[in-house]
Amino acid sequence: MDGTAVIVAGATGNLGGRIVRALLERGAQVRALVRQSVPTEKLEWLRNLGAVVFPADWGDASQLRAACSGTACVVSALQGLRDVIVEAQGKLLEAAVRAGVPRFIPSDFSLDFTKLTPGENRNFDLRREFHGRLERVEVSATTIFNGAFAELLLGAMPLVLFKYKLVLYWGDPDQRLDFTTIDDTAAFTACAALDPQAPRFLRIAGDRLSARELAALATDVTGRAFGLRRAGSLETLDRLIKLMRRIVAGKDRVYPIWQQMQYMRNMFDGRAKLEPLDNGRYPGIRWTKVRDLLVARTAVH
Repeated sequence: MDGTAVIVAGATGNLGGRIVRALLERGAQVRALVRQSVPTEKLEWLRNLGAVVFPADWGDASQLRAACSGTACVVSALQGLRDVIVEAQGKLLEAAVRAGVPRFIPSDFSLDFTKLTPGENRNFDLRREFHGRLERVEVSATTIFNGAFAELLLGAMPLVLFKYKLVLYWGDPDQRLDFTTIDDTAAFTACAALDPQAPRFLRIAGDRLSARELAALATDVTGRAFGLRRAGSLETLDRLIKLMRRIVAGKDRVYPIWQQMQYMRNMFDGRAKLEPLDNGRYPGIRWTKVRDLLVARTAVH
């Protein structure tokens, strides 16, 4: 049993809850930092896992500091816009520093946005702004880049169109894309939280596939021929994103359609590709492949 105390913010979310479970499986003592308005059933779920639940008023610095006190690492899985990623996470960072917590893992979990130009992706810009705060305080930070969550390929991300037996792409069909499942991301994050020597940046990809490779894989797994369909050039996608930002509401939403399109654009242009990979840093993780997800989906359809 490791016994290290780790606090997880955003523990009631999809990724946050899995990070809590992965930490507990590795013997950590886990504090789940939640808002006071969280429904009771979600709190009970965390307690049943074995976590200690800390409801807190995020406007009360003393409560946040008390929750962080005595822990070895703060893991943030918060999701939101500037009020969350910059302001609320900033309050958590300040509390961690004041409580003497030596390590902080921010809620990045994305492409390597450090390779992109400021101003082209709103959500990445918010994380970049928070990095500015990280660099000004005495804490050892570790950012984890995981590409896109592989589960999105099963529906939410319009790449593999199962109904039409097509794989959609923009630009180059041979540009390889980075995917990692939510569980694998959580497992790696838990290992990093328990690793006092973890570096500033860690990059992981459970699988790497181009649109062409996705079509071949879907054909092989399902037994039905999947074709490739070029939606357009990256320049065409740029123009479409600008149009959608003008006509579609969503400034107050985390992932409006134009933000989803921008994420895909950043994947297909290759600049934010994860390199080098740190998959081998924690040997106990078995990386889930996209094939595994397609096989599971095929079994129930």
